[in-house]
Amino acid sequence: MKLRNYLLIANLISILTIVLVLLVFYNYMLLSSEQLILLTIAAIAAGCVAAGFHLLIMRPVVDAVRRIGAAATEFASGALRTRVPVVGPVELKVLAEQFNAMGTELEESFRQVKASETSRRELVANLAHDLRTPLASVQSYVEALEDGVVEDEETFRRYLGTIRSESLRLGALIQDLFELSVLDAEQRTQAQEAVSALLDDVLVELLPRFAKPLEDKALDLQVKLPEQFLPCRMVPQQVQRILQNLLENAIRHSPSGGTIGIEVSAARGFVQVRVTDQGKGVPDQEKEQIFERFYRLDRSRSRIGGGSGLGLAIAKSLVLQQGGEIGVFNRPEGGSCFWFTLPKGN
Repeated sequence: MKLRNYLLIANLISILTIVLVLLVFYNYMLLSSEQLILLTIAAIAAGCVAAGFHLLIMRPVVDAVRRIGAAATEFASGALRTRVPVVGPVELKVLAEQFNAMGTELEESFRQVKASETSRRELVANLAHDLRTPLASVQSYVEALEDGVVEDEETFRRYLGTIRSESLRLGALIQDLFELSVLDAEQRTQAQEAVSALLDDVLVELLPRFAKPLEDKALDLQVKLPEQFLPCRMVPQQVQRILQNLLENAIRHSPSGGTIGIEVSAARGFVQVRVTDQGKGVPDQEKEQIFERFYRLDRSRSRIGGGSGLGLAIAKSLVLQQGGEIGVFNRPEGGSCFWFTLPKGN
């Protein structure tokens, strides 16, 4: 039964009750028959007029309920942008506002789910491509060795070296994926207990690993540290991982004979680290996307250079996990500057 009918029945019951009560009391008033009939007719007429006013006044309520019902039907059909006008009595205005707020939240949730699904598909596609490329290379070289195509020692060793490098590339990719999954799990549960790390010690242990890559491209590494030691609130191995990823990125995109800089400074309760290079820089529209998983500015060059597209994503996850920030900007003199901040340690 419709709401209007319920209200009409309730009003009629009220009028009948009033008429019956009046008739009972009229019997005790010693009224004549004509007076009794006139008063009864007057009571019924007043009740009918009251019922008309009642229906007229209740029309906005009925219309508001009808609009909310129609909006709910549209929601059920997938029209998540449907909204209800905030009109009518106070209670129905509150209901309309809550309905609209629910619609906004559902629309945002649906958008996030859709974006997550798109991201998941891209992740699987990129992962499949990155795994397929070295696997195909290893397979082709192994088949060549099995078929006896290679006869001279130099080519044989070169094939083995390629197989080894591609295997290492696969291992690094799998390790990056494993590390990302661990970071995601930690963010869903709780952050690790923070331990202070001295950036001086971290750099002393890390930089010797890059001697060979820097030498191969004749790159000059310049490190600028403050006079006082700056501890940051993070596990030293994680700080090394962040710096390692940023340095690998800088070396990969720096021209031969260029300069890479590392600068450490303090800023409002945080430790800031900058890694600069003299590469081509990062387009403004890609400064946020560059920290996404598998995103590459130059996909072909990155694949040849061995980048998995996960290093910056790992660095971002580690920094955000400790409440810091990470970003990139282009330097006026050319090249880019990747920076991150971490809370100061004790």
